[in-house]
Amino acid sequence: MDLTTAMLTRRSEHHLVEPAPSDEEFAYLLKVAATAPDHGLLRPWRWILIRGDGRDELGARFAEEAPAERRTQAAAKPQRAPLLASLVFTPTQGHKVPEWEQLAATSAVTHSMMLLLHSRGFGSIWRTGAAVCSPQVRQLLGLRDGEELLGWLYIGTAEIRTSGPRRRPLCDVSSRLSRLSLPHQATV
Repeated sequence: MDLTTAMLTRRSEHHLVEPAPSDEEFAYLLKVAATAPDHGLLRPWRWILIRGDGRDELGARFAEEAPAERRTQAAAKPQRAPLLASLVFTPTQGHKVPEWEQLAATSAVTHSMMLLLHSRGFGSIWRTGAAVCSPQVRQLLGLRDGEELLGWLYIGTAEIRTSGPRRRPLCDVSSRLSRLSLPHQATV
């Protein structure tokens, strides 16, 4: 699949089933995604892969934080995909590259990963929510001081397939594009 087609047909997939990429395939795709713009090559991110029983444990942590009437639903959330790739932002403090730019690099690698997954026939969706701030979830994932959980890529194969990828319509960007106009300068 060429890049333009991947960008125009990628969708956030809500119903994901096996297969998902293996840990080895994910690691290879991450090497490719890591070529995204990253000033200083800081790689201010890390990924924690969760499968199988790990999803049950993550769900238990989600349930601990949920109101009593929503605990069952919260516990089931990690079961919506066979692989959850936890995205951890690991900014380098005191570096000449400001934190906002490191966050932009982390977003770029994540979007690249989603496009790569799509190009390989996998579906994904980037999910966040209140659990990204949960002390129990942070402890389970082994997050260190200064790290921030940015959510999870839920990854698998789209359960519901249509008759081919639907292309996104191109939007009108004319109000978002301008040209610098310098005042006319007199010649000497």
